[in-house]
Amino acid sequence: MFQDLHVVDFHAHFPVRGDVSAAGGGVRQYAAGTPAAEQAAYMRAQSERYRAAWRLAWDFPRPEPEPEADPGPDGARAAADVLADRWLAELDRYGIDRIGFATGGGNDMLAHAVARHPDRFIGFAHHDPFSPGAADEMRRAVTKLGLRGLKILAPALERRIDDRELYPVWQVIEELGVPVLIHFGMLGGGGGISWNERDNPGALEQVARDFPTIQFVVPHFGIQYVKELLFLCWACENVHVDTSGSNQWTRWMPYPLTLDDLIRKFYETVGPERILFGSDSSWFPRGFSIRYLQDQIRACRFMNLPDAALRQIFGRNAVRLFRLGGD
Repeated sequence: MFQDLHVVDFHAHFPVRGDVSAAGGGVRQYAAGTPAAEQAAYMRAQSERYRAAWRLAWDFPRPEPEPEADPGPDGARAAADVLADRWLAELDRYGIDRIGFATGGGNDMLAHAVARHPDRFIGFAHHDPFSPGAADEMRRAVTKLGLRGLKILAPALERRIDDRELYPVWQVIEELGVPVLIHFGMLGGGGGISWNERDNPGALEQVARDFPTIQFVVPHFGIQYVKELLFLCWACENVHVDTSGSNQWTRWMPYPLTLDDLIRKFYETVGPERILFGSDSSWFPRGFSIRYLQDQIRACRFMNLPDAALRQIFGRNAVRLFRLGGD
């Protein structure tokens, strides 16, 4: 237990090789030797300069190089087992009850990692919802693999989140009763995606109205779309927000905005029952980003939020959305 709270981290990443969350900071991959590949390499270098400055500001170590796994699926699973045990040790070190991994090298690989410590790990399906058979894969991910939600990167999709082609996926999710975590806003570090026609959470409104029992969660307070997310939450009570990450994007807003401001505004408008703690943790040796948890709890306690609200934000809401049972 961390302090007097049973903490459930709703939003982290299991960073196996090929994890979608680490794919070039939002920069596409191109065939070697092409002009597009040279441009992408330049953008990746720009992103790494940005990330290096960000790590220095937070005093985070440089990520470890990804270990080379033995060839074949058995080697990949063995590497995932080692990483899963490291993550379990992190949870024990900081007194974290459970952690939700939004990505992890594909549905089968993440399900394998979650199954190693099923009482502490939770996994999201994270396949492309526009891919052929996506609805069937969603059903398999939950009913066969034991995953408990779907993670989507809206700016990286080929079409908007309200495209009618996705409705069969929403119908399966509604039937299964699992939450959907959808990233909107900027994606990646410097040189990543800052805007496209798919990255505004306002596009979710019609879907949330058409599927009112699906619990949608928008991470990072909506990033640059704070206003749009607040009004989306006003329109649709099945839309939630998570607090995950450093929220360094606030530096780029054209007006002063702090973590305290975000927590206060969403608490006053959305209420504690629709706010979920997330860390966005991923790589080692940083491991679990305890500083983010400490900063968020400090902000909540200095606002004199009642203990019941803290218990909701930092654990109970995730238990409810994941349908874990118990308290």
